[in-house]
Amino acid sequence: MTRVAVVGTGVIGESWARLFLAHGHDVVATDPAPGAAERLPDAVTFVEDPAQAAADADFVQENGPERLEVKHALLAVLDAAARPDVVIASSSSALRPTDLARGAPEHPERVLVGHPFNPPHLVPLVEVVPGEATSEAAVGAAMAFYAGVGRTPLRLRAELPGHLANRLQAALWREAYSLVERGVATVADIDTAITDGPGLRWAGVGPITGQHLSGGAGGLAHVLEHLHPGTEALWADLGAPTMTPELAQRLVTQVTEAVGDAGPDALLARRDAVIRAALTARSTEDR
Repeated sequence: MTRVAVVGTGVIGESWARLFLAHGHDVVATDPAPGAAERLPDAVTFVEDPAQAAADADFVQENGPERLEVKHALLAVLDAAARPDVVIASSSSALRPTDLARGAPEHPERVLVGHPFNPPHLVPLVEVVPGEATSEAAVGAAMAFYAGVGRTPLRLRAELPGHLANRLQAALWREAYSLVERGVATVADIDTAITDGPGLRWAGVGPITGQHLSGGAGGLAHVLEHLHPGTEALWADLGAPTMTPELAQRLVTQVTEAVGDAGPDALLARRDAVIRAALTARSTEDR
């Protein structure tokens, strides 16, 4: 059995803990927030000291606040406590692993980003991002570990703000916010356009392969040859919104209207049920 240290047990850390437990690992967790221990499953061992959590761990998943100075202080403790061969993976969605590794001066080669897609216990994607000092051994160990808990680890080839998936999301949000700003569509319209449109296709084949399929026998080559002028014109017409207080209020008002009486628990339950159904359907198709 692998002993996994979950450092930080907020929404992401608690979800990681559930995943690791479900795959038979021994989980030791730590978090300074009041009541953190009470929010975790009974099977998780909770300790107050992050050094104690990392001391006997075979893998460390760090989920501290997205502030570099906080990460550095935490990584210094973990780096000093964990065995030299143990990977320290940060769930950071924005910070570069090269910058993070400066907080682990003893063994920066074992520091990398292991960024999940929320919620980690359901969504398979984990972006594995090495920094300048990260060793290939650490990358390989992280990829194998995440695959072993049923995730889909994706190694990134460069350090970029937001990694990969969040950048793709940001591109969609940018145009969505612009459409709301211009009064072209409401939040409800935009959500429906994705959930009942391309989102269904993307869950099966992804956006570029989906475009390939739209080209018929000629595939993507046909699409690019015949439709690229229109695509370039569309790119030129995409918005560049500014997040003014007025736009922020419009978005908040409209999303509140869109969800109606459904509270966060109901919305999360619906989201998770759809994710499970999509994963089950994909698993059946892959057999």
